[in-house]
Amino acid sequence: MISVEHLTKRYGRHNAVDDVSFRCEPGTVTGFLGPNGAGKSTTMRMICGLTPPTAGTATVDDRPYRQLANPGREVGVLLDASAQHPGRTGRETLTLSARLMGVSPTRVDELLDLVGLDAAATRRRFGGYSLGMRQRLGLAHALLGDPHVLILDEPANGLDPEGIFWMRGVLRDFADRGGTVLLSSHLLREVEAVADHFVVIGGGRIVGAGPREDLLGSSGTRVRTLDPQRLTAALLAADVAVSRTTDGALTVPADAETVGRVAAAAGIVLLELRPVTDGGLERLFLSLTASGSGQETSR
Repeated sequence: MISVEHLTKRYGRHNAVDDVSFRCEPGTVTGFLGPNGAGKSTTMRMICGLTPPTAGTATVDDRPYRQLANPGREVGVLLDASAQHPGRTGRETLTLSARLMGVSPTRVDELLDLVGLDAAATRRRFGGYSLGMRQRLGLAHALLGDPHVLILDEPANGLDPEGIFWMRGVLRDFADRGGTVLLSSHLLREVEAVADHFVVIGGGRIVGAGPREDLLGSSGTRVRTLDPQRLTAALLAADVAVSRTTDGALTVPADAETVGRVAAAAGIVLLELRPVTDGGLERLFLSLTASGSGQETSR
């Protein structure tokens, strides 16, 4: 668990982070959102012991990060994908960290394969890496110690659409196996697709926080199948109204579980089943942060 209690950071008279409190529970992905200058990176640096707070506390499993005996084995951190020695190869970077953490060298190969860095890439010096390659190596580094907590600041920056989809799957799988993820990103649609909870910060203060269903709400369910006529008949028979969208999907004014149970009872294979939100995360983000962004330097 990540616990942030009344965290504050002042630079002179300016509050970069002002009385911020939230928790990230095991088995969940928490999307940490806010405009540039809102205080996201400063908050994450305080959680990781890199920036001393002016007031308040931040702990992982009830301990400050600096008190963790071998932090890489408990918390995987990616705050700056470019923060590696430019003269070392990708493999050398992970191998050195594995030795420091006491991790088996075989873990290096496992992670390089997981993040999609081939043999040629791992032999290349880090200074020659593209931003996307740096992000992949950074995620491998964060996962190297097999931690149960991940703290990631803009991990999808520089990735192509395939890489973003891949990273979403990695993070969702990590949380589904009981891990805790704190994820900061400007890619709102990607955060909306993977996060269970949201914490929105503006002007250094929390302006919104809670489970996705509470913050985003739902106006029904979107469902696609290879046999929409049969599914329509099954839903109507269950007294559930149905409407057709222009792309061939169905929208239903009922929750996803109800739709899924009707389809399962009728033996209908579904291609898509998800809640339909009113404007989604983008609308929520804009409404909460419209009057609360800070300065670029305080991000």
